[in-house]
Amino acid sequence: MKSFKNLLRIAPCLLALTAACSRDDRNNPGHSYVSDMARAIPYEYYSENPNYADGKTAQLPVRGAIPRGHIPFQYSKTIEEQKRAGVELVNPVANSSKQIAGGKEKYEMYCSMCHGPHGEGNGYLVTTKKITKEVTSLVKDYVQNKPDGELYHVLTLGSVSGFMGAYNWQLKPEERWRIIRYIKSDLKNK
Repeated sequence: MKSFKNLLRIAPCLLALTAACSRDDRNNPGHSYVSDMARAIPYEYYSENPNYADGKTAQLPVRGAIPRGHIPFQYSKTIEEQKRAGVELVNPVANSSKQIAGGKEKYEMYCSMCHGPHGEGNGYLVTTKKITKEVTSLVKDYVQNKPDGELYHVLTLGSVSGFMGAYNWQLKPEERWRIIRYIKSDLKNK
């Protein structure tokens, strides 16, 4: 008797669920009993939003959050850490013409304005006196003899002793490694 009463209690729910699911027409979702969940009204990205204390829809990620697939760089911006990166990091990009061509493309886009088309430190910003400091030549032994990991450290965090800024926000890790392949192979042979 008790199970019959329980069946009578849940029967309307089961009937509503089966009625909501219409299999006659797959393009029709059936009946919606909680329509505000099915048809939520989204906020535009830059619109005001009363659901947040600051009133903004576009919220910053939680402090310390790491994007999926991203591995934080494990070195700080010091000479010691730069040397350590040179010992520990190995260039994962193959020394192939395709990878070097990709490095050349990114070099021309991000590096040549300071270091020049041939890496001699005489790019457009230097020749037009927009930069008054001396820019390091990438084709001289000072750079060519550095391990790839040290160059990657400089591209990622910026120069410790100079004024070059970090490129970790503009270039993906693979792109930085490709640029290093280009600097150490094709650029030095020009």
